[in-house]
Amino acid sequence: MLILLFSFLLFTEARAAILKVGLHDSFHTIQAAIEHSNTGDTIIVESGIYYEHNLVINKSLTLLGKNQPILDGEHKFEIVSIKANRVLFDGFKLRHSGIATMTDPAGIKIYNVRNVTISNNVLDDTFFGIYTQNGKCCTIKNNSLKASGKEEQEIGNGIHCWKCDSMQITGNSISGHRDGIYFEFVTNSLISKNNSFGNLRYGLHFMFSNNDSYISNIFKNNGAGVAVMFTKGVKMINNTFEQNWGDASYGLLLKEISDSYILNNKFTENTTGIYMEGASRCHMQKNEFKNNGWAIKIQASCMDVTVTQNNFFGNTFDVGTNGTLVLNSFNSNYWDKYQGYDLNKDKTGDVPYRPISMFSMIIEKNPPAMILFRSIMVSLLDKTEKLIPTLTPENLKDETPLMKPLSL
Repeated sequence: MLILLFSFLLFTEARAAILKVGLHDSFHTIQAAIEHSNTGDTIIVESGIYYEHNLVINKSLTLLGKNQPILDGEHKFEIVSIKANRVLFDGFKLRHSGIATMTDPAGIKIYNVRNVTISNNVLDDTFFGIYTQNGKCCTIKNNSLKASGKEEQEIGNGIHCWKCDSMQITGNSISGHRDGIYFEFVTNSLISKNNSFGNLRYGLHFMFSNNDSYISNIFKNNGAGVAVMFTKGVKMINNTFEQNWGDASYGLLLKEISDSYILNNKFTENTTGIYMEGASRCHMQKNEFKNNGWAIKIQASCMDVTVTQNNFFGNTFDVGTNGTLVLNSFNSNYWDKYQGYDLNKDKTGDVPYRPISMFSMIIEKNPPAMILFRSIMVSLLDKTEKLIPTLTPENLKDETPLMKPLSL
């Protein structure tokens, strides 16, 4: 039986062919090469411009672009539709897909298949960039996606995954889309080493997507930052959230999430570093909050959130909240505004630090009061509040503030 199986595999491999597409090759269109191919074949496409009117890949094939051939959707068509397992699509430039809010055409769309790899492609001016629908074990890596949408309804997401499992999204550059990366009902997946910047809404948008990780990504200058909603078991490690400015912007929004970890991230120059609402059993450790409006806004609906061993530098407000009941803990963080002392030289302050200022509580209830910021009256109010707390939550304090910043 083993001999027969080995013979079959050798025969299958021997049958695999290489088909070439180009002006001076056997095939002049990619679709014709696909129609004449067999499972396991490789199609090499020479440089040039191809108007395929929606290229459908319905066999397990390898398609390789040589010198970046261009597939043009003429603003009318979905450019590439993948409807077979085990497809590799590498080295192409795709431009000018159609636009349709009902069918969501994409530069590349993966339909209900698994083990597809999309790598080293350039997508320019596509409605959706790379869209995966009910995919499993697919890899999207080292692609460049650029769009120039002006309004959210005019453009789709850069990398969009719906109802997927075990996806790997790594090393991509995404800009100018509605959301850079979008996950909905996606589980056990990894987002790593991507650069998502200048998108109209979110650099990354998670919804109903459990047990995923995003690691070593850069989210910069997006409309509202990054949003993780209605999700559990998320690991957020070594990411950079930077320059997400606006009235309703933040580096990271956590809404109704639980049992998640936020470790070794940098939050720099955001309106709000992290905004938390309805979060529970989340652990935040060894993050850096620098030059944000608010470093953290943690609403009264949050509970069992642990904030420990983080650095806070140059933030206008370190922590904000909208209630007086405190069900979360702050311990062993470095606060650059801390003015305490360390008589026993154990590297922790001898008096607690209260990261919420009275003025931040006033602004929470009356935003126009921000016009008084940096006035002498505000300074007096805050100093008085630290001595005799009345408006700020009594239990929201760091009992063991660090005297020196952590080396992260």
